[in-house]
Amino acid sequence: MDQAVEVMKPILKPYGVEPYFIETFGKVKKVYSNKGTLAVKQLPAKHGVDFIRNVQFLYQRGYHHIVPIYPTLDGRYAVWNDGNLFYIMPWLMNEDKENRFEKHQKLFRELARLHTLSSKEVTINKEERTEHYEQLTSRWEKEQQFLEEYIEECEKTTYMSPFQLHYCMYYGDISQALVFSQRKLNEWYEETKDNDKVRTVITHGKLSTEHFLFDERGTAYFHNFEQSKVASPYHDLLPFLSRTLKSYPKLYDECIDWLVTYFHHFSFRNEEKLLFMSYLAYPSSIIRMVEKYYHDKGSKRNEIRSVKKLQRYYWMLKNTEYVVMRLNEIEEQRKEEQNKQSEEEKEQA
Repeated sequence: MDQAVEVMKPILKPYGVEPYFIETFGKVKKVYSNKGTLAVKQLPAKHGVDFIRNVQFLYQRGYHHIVPIYPTLDGRYAVWNDGNLFYIMPWLMNEDKENRFEKHQKLFRELARLHTLSSKEVTINKEERTEHYEQLTSRWEKEQQFLEEYIEECEKTTYMSPFQLHYCMYYGDISQALVFSQRKLNEWYEETKDNDKVRTVITHGKLSTEHFLFDERGTAYFHNFEQSKVASPYHDLLPFLSRTLKSYPKLYDECIDWLVTYFHHFSFRNEEKLLFMSYLAYPSSIIRMVEKYYHDKGSKRNEIRSVKKLQRYYWMLKNTEYVVMRLNEIEEQRKEEQNKQSEEEKEQA
């Protein structure tokens, strides 16, 4: 442990911090020092510039629900030592008394605030949008063609493997998801092909309840902004939902509530909703699994493991389908209410 203290001394010296004792928790060092209990984290050099720039930008915009990053005595937000960057934060106890649902509600509400305060319109090239649409459509069509050809091959087989049998059972749901995704993508392109603006935000980059901490007063803070970047807001939502929905079959009504909370505080434009729904519904995981099985020949295949993975990805597909359909219903209801209200206003006029 004394050795750990000696290693940390040159890192902590620019802060005027003298370490007494150090504990290691994964990638974070818990440092007991003359300036209280601190958290010291190593920062990948490739993320250093974006990390510091994004955090400073959020501070300037008035967003302070980030675990405070302490500056050095000369004002730097990270120090370079032995080829690595390090930054220092207070150590939060993270003793949140709320249940899982309430914590997620807080997370999505705070994420909406983060995106709102960092929101920015940027100009894009219309040709780039068209190129993105055409490339994505081409790739999806090739994947759909592969799935169609493979099911024909399976159905011609006299004795199907367990994997092939399960694939044939799941094919209808996979195909439905593909059609829905492509339709939403087409609607998005038709609505935006003449636009030269797009909305970006600062995304957290690794959204998780593990990166959402609470202090002793119950105030919530994001941390681990190392992969933050300027991007579309769904870059935070989609990976989080993908991890959440990769589980046993379940009606994920809590996911609907989390997203409704998020959209209430950071309203997606119609074109953003269309693209978000298209990406969310697309069954990329199960497609990758089928492609891998198809290309793995002979001893590379493990039938039992492959069937288990295929089943897990199918459960994920069905969980996602439920969320997508409920969001679609909510959106259709919202549009109907808006149309009804417009008609009532016209009659009154």
